Amino acid sequence: MSKVVLITGATGGIGLATAQRLGEKGYTVVLNGIVPELGEKAVKDLEAKGVKAEYFNFDVTNEDQVNENVKKIGEKYGRIDALVNNAGGLGGRSRFEDMTTDFYRKVMALNLDSVFFVTRAAIPFLKKSEDSSIVNFTSIAGWNSGGPGAGVYGTSKAAVTTLTRALAKDLAEYGIRVNAVSPGTIDTPFHDQIRKTKPEVFESFKNSILLGRLGQPGEVASVVSFLASKDASFITAETIQIGGGQALGI
Repeated sequence: MSKVVLITGATGGIGLATAQRLGEKGYTVVLNGIVPELGEKAVKDLEAKGVKAEYFNFDVTNEDQVNENVKKIGEKYGRIDALVNNAGGLGGRSRFEDMTTDFYRKVMALNLDSVFFVTRAAIPFLKKSEDSSIVNFTSIAGWNSGGPGAGVYGTSKAAVTTLTRALAKDLAEYGIRVNAVSPGTIDTPFHDQIRKTKPEVFESFKNSILLGRLGQPGEVASVVSFLASKDASFITAETIQIGGGQALGI
């Protein structure tokens, strides 16, 4: 039986690229999302490329939905070999002085609570694998605190970095490795709003990247694939920057 990977927020962008990469490596890919039409399209696209894929529709910020669906996935396949906590997002922009409590909690739930909920539900099934791995998504914003109005997003992603290390300590005795990737500016729909409204600002992003260009989703997916594989069997509690040198802040 092929290995099973659960990828949250996997109907587009980096999540879908990761699904394709792991599917090409022989994994059965379980996609999560909240828009059924996008999920169905993603599965069809993957299957057309020879990837075995399935879609589960649930909100990763809803504890009950997470528990119900992750249990279904784990029981159907008997185990989960890899978990990729990709779901997350900016949630909008707000300076702290004007930030509502609802906005703060929404962003923290999307980026931090989701990782906790899904990981907690998946642990019993990860324990059943002989070589299991968790890969979380933090962000360069977790290092530089994000741009104007993105401070709480950066805060939530910094918390994911700490949670990754804490989980690595907690799960090492079961042979479960836990790492994170920290993408810089990747050319995905995440940046569509600023690309359309302020194209000059979007283009200026390249100026802070040593390699002089934006990253591509597949370049992140390849690192996730490595961390999930036996090639990374002695790597845990690490966060890998994938930003072309952007973290140096030139």
